[in-house]
Amino acid sequence: MDANVVLSLENITKRYPGVLALDKVSMEFLEGELHALLGENGAGKSTTIKMLTGILHPTGGDARVLGYVPWKERQKLAYHIGTVFGQRPQLWYHLPAIDTFRLFGKIFEMEDDETKKRIAFLSEAFEIGDLLETPVRKLSLGQRMRCEVAASLLHRPKLILLDEPSIGLDVVAKQRIRDAIREMARLENVGVLLTSHDAGDLEALCKRVIIINHGQIVYEDKVSNLKRKFLTSKLVEVRYAD
Repeated sequence: MDANVVLSLENITKRYPGVLALDKVSMEFLEGELHALLGENGAGKSTTIKMLTGILHPTGGDARVLGYVPWKERQKLAYHIGTVFGQRPQLWYHLPAIDTFRLFGKIFEMEDDETKKRIAFLSEAFEIGDLLETPVRKLSLGQRMRCEVAASLLHRPKLILLDEPSIGLDVVAKQRIRDAIREMARLENVGVLLTSHDAGDLEALCKRVIIINHGQIVYEDKVSNLKRKFLTSKLVEVRYAD
């Protein structure tokens, strides 16, 4: 595998009883690239993300993430990737976010001074300095998601996997998260694989797009080419007061 390739899937298949979730999916991307993985509900997006983290084992095929086979070397891989599942929080609900950050520092075997400096850096990047001491249950969804993404970057991962991080957020909250992710990718050359139903995430963050449908990749190209070929019109609906 090329030294610059951080993620590769080769003919990955995942079969459940009566359901073929992934059907010979192959993809590859390089260090620092920002990719979007799009598709309707049930298309196989989350299954792909879970496969890449080692949560799920494939029925067939091969994968490498930063040189590791995810389902065989999950613990080693965890030190080099960050993950955010929009509907599955990792922050302790009743504790301030700062407590989870410090816990993650211990889990990833970081020195206390290093953890403290990293928290300060992420607090500024994600504008969460005034939120860290507040119990997570008292944060708005947008505030919590900023803390979630920041927490996933604490250990300086080389790749971050984001499964619908903007789900349920208002326009302002979405834009703040997009800006922060884009800036972190620029500053630290973090690779990003993003799943989303929001075209705004795609346009704001990603250079390339992969569309998956019924477990198969049906389109892969630059975002600019997708827009030029398929997103050529808009539908505007007007409702009159009377």
